[in-house]
Amino acid sequence: MKILVLGGAGYIGSHTVYELVDAGNEVVVIDNLETGFKAAVHPKARFYQGDLRDRAFVDSVLDAETGIDAVIHFAANSQVGESMVNPLKYYDNNLCGTKTMLQSAVAHGIDKIVFSSTAATYGEPEKVLIVETDRTNPTNCYGETKLSMEKMFKWVGQAHGLRFVSLRYFNACGAHVSGQIGEAHNPETHLIPIILQVANGTRDHISIFGTDYPTKDGTCVRDYIHVTDLAQAHIRAVDYLMAGNPSDIFNLGNGVGFTVREVIDTVREVTGREIKVVEEGRRAGDPAVLIASSEKAQRVLGWKPEHADLKHIIETAWRWHSTHLHGYGE
Repeated sequence: MKILVLGGAGYIGSHTVYELVDAGNEVVVIDNLETGFKAAVHPKARFYQGDLRDRAFVDSVLDAETGIDAVIHFAANSQVGESMVNPLKYYDNNLCGTKTMLQSAVAHGIDKIVFSSTAATYGEPEKVLIVETDRTNPTNCYGETKLSMEKMFKWVGQAHGLRFVSLRYFNACGAHVSGQIGEAHNPETHLIPIILQVANGTRDHISIFGTDYPTKDGTCVRDYIHVTDLAQAHIRAVDYLMAGNPSDIFNLGNGVGFTVREVIDTVREVTGREIKVVEEGRRAGDPAVLIASSEKAQRVLGWKPEHADLKHIIETAWRWHSTHLHGYGE
């Protein structure tokens, strides 16, 4: 297959490109490198640097790269906190970029898209295991723009025959087993890499926000899913669309939750290093428990997490972070 990956220089996008190339696919990557890294792009993928909001640029790529079978769309701003203080940035990049990309895709006859969505579309969960039919009521602008993008695909699909799969996933983590690529954000907001920064000496401590939640040790519970498992799910979703199946939405997670303290303790075990912890008050809007039900994805897509063990996840992340103290800058 020939696959166009939007945001293929980012964390999950770059891992998906590696999996696509390793499976023998022809891969084209578009990324503006605002948060992605050219060094993360597989050398066998063809790379175009540019912005999805630039219709002439997108058209030029699609004119040059004929025969694209499907698009995998990762290109979006994704920092929850930033989205709340600068919402117009998120509407401009996430929604306007998607609108322009869809205009070009429709014009070039591309009708299959796999979309990188988020559990943030649900907002505050109504029950412990979140399923796809649960109410969507985002509590932040980032989740709102992702939900709006899903709706954009739906209506464009009705008007132009486009079919899409939206993948709503939880806490992406880990790194490629080779250690060649991994997670690098600035600023870093994800729990596991922050703890690993404490382990490698580039951060002084890890803060625990809230120790009085109704969980087994008082800290929040989250569902952590390895980035390579996420990549494989995107490929399964492409196969699903290529087989002629209808548009659909799937959750991706391990279906198992770990507390913040459990993650910290596992990092201590993997790295053999002490992790300084500072306990602080709860953050507004942090649910006690977020765990996904991936039963539908496993049943319909035939997908199953292969890297579900927390210790293994952290081992792959540590292999990357211990040799790249400053991400792709070192």
